[in-house]
Amino acid sequence: MILKSFSKINLSLAVNKKLKKNGLHDIQSYFCLINLYDLIKIRKIKGRKDTVKFQGKFAKFIKRKNNSIIEILKVLRKKDLISAYYSVLVNKRIPVFAGMGGGTSNAACLIKYFTKKKINKNLLNVLDKKMGSDLRLFFYEQGFLKNLKTIDNFQRKFRLYFLLVYPNIKCSTSYVYSKVNKYSIKSRYSFSKIQDKNKFIRFLIKKDNDLQSIVENKYPIIKKLIIEIGQKKGCYFSRMTGSGSVCYGVFKSEKTAKAALNRVKLKYPKYWLSVAKTI
Repeated sequence: MILKSFSKINLSLAVNKKLKKNGLHDIQSYFCLINLYDLIKIRKIKGRKDTVKFQGKFAKFIKRKNNSIIEILKVLRKKDLISAYYSVLVNKRIPVFAGMGGGTSNAACLIKYFTKKKINKNLLNVLDKKMGSDLRLFFYEQGFLKNLKTIDNFQRKFRLYFLLVYPNIKCSTSYVYSKVNKYSIKSRYSFSKIQDKNKFIRFLIKKDNDLQSIVENKYPIIKKLIIEIGQKKGCYFSRMTGSGSVCYGVFKSEKTAKAALNRVKLKYPKYWLSVAKTI
């Protein structure tokens, strides 16, 4: 069986407060999944130990003995959701330490495969504690994260086109959040008022990523890239996803996104670039 493990983009990210109970930061985020994905090849084996291997451009950055695939198989077995052991080969096509949730997506992909997409909230809460608060994002194609435990699914979805740029910087999520010293006021979910794509774009333009300035201060190239992308023809707005370091622009069409990719690549030939769209 070969599975597609899709990546995510934070269209906005607001840090609302630090939770005393667990030390995590409560956030709100408009997000979407895009058609950039890892490929996971999985098969049942007769042995008593899972074998997990990685290949592809970003495979060398993955820990072989402690990664999301190994962890989720252990948890699923502990919860009696699986009993067999598996051989798993992951082709890593999603940049790592980049704010796109590649490792968490891999875990969510296996959860959906083994539960046949019928996961209950109690189980998701247990898995969420083990795998991280981003896990539940990958059960929705587009949505609004109201808080760490609540997601509103978009009833109407819009096709968005992206130019993605990964500047070969591995961002530490824990470091970035440790530098947060101010918080945004929690906003009310207002997407239901938006009935067309142009209104949605105008809505998103007014949003921000609260973590972006922290990453820009540590890595000035991030700010340069975001400005560079935003100046290209057809770009509605440019931003950083998650805790970085992937920078992206939302474009009018796939054609304008590809044209922007060619221009940015001329200036930054050593960076990883890709055009993507919502799934």
